[in-house]
Amino acid sequence: MFTSKSLSKTNGEFYLDTLSRIFNEDIFKKIDSLAFDLKDAWLNKKNIFICGNGGSAANAIHIANDFLYGAGACGEGPRLPGLKVESLTSNQAVLTCLANDVGYENIFSHQLNVKGNSGDILIALSGSGNSKNIINALEISKKIGIISHAILGFKGGDCLKKCDNAIYFPVDDMQIAEDTQLIVSHICMQWLTKNKP
Repeated sequence: MFTSKSLSKTNGEFYLDTLSRIFNEDIFKKIDSLAFDLKDAWLNKKNIFICGNGGSAANAIHIANDFLYGAGACGEGPRLPGLKVESLTSNQAVLTCLANDVGYENIFSHQLNVKGNSGDILIALSGSGNSKNIINALEISKKIGIISHAILGFKGGDCLKKCDNAIYFPVDDMQIAEDTQLIVSHICMQWLTKNKP
């Protein structure tokens, strides 16, 4: 029978210490860049697209909800409509159709090719930075003129070189990498609630 409480406490302290240490001055500058681009998109009614796989796919849906509703409704000041945002992971019919017909590696890039316009924003979420469908999404974004931000872990992968603004956390831990995605987006959301257009 497992009875040690100190093991879980030690693991938890290490986890939280690692998570807090990877946020530094350079990271906050990158987060500022994302926040300012989100504010501009809000002002100019541009679209924001978010994509990711697995836990990052779930985070994309969570973040879209925060920006669509929370950014405008929360905080001081008037309740405003939120940002025009869509998680590219949220429509199962679209995802399964595209995966079947054009390949899983194109499930996000195809959607961007149909829906995206120059000046829109893509937020790509990836632990490894090597998912082919994320790389393809970043490549099509560049062709269209979509401003791309990526929140990455591990070594950053190919996405590190393909996005306009890499918010890169060099941590070899998928759970912490996924946590950073929500933390970054929550920092941006709270800033947006205080800086409404």
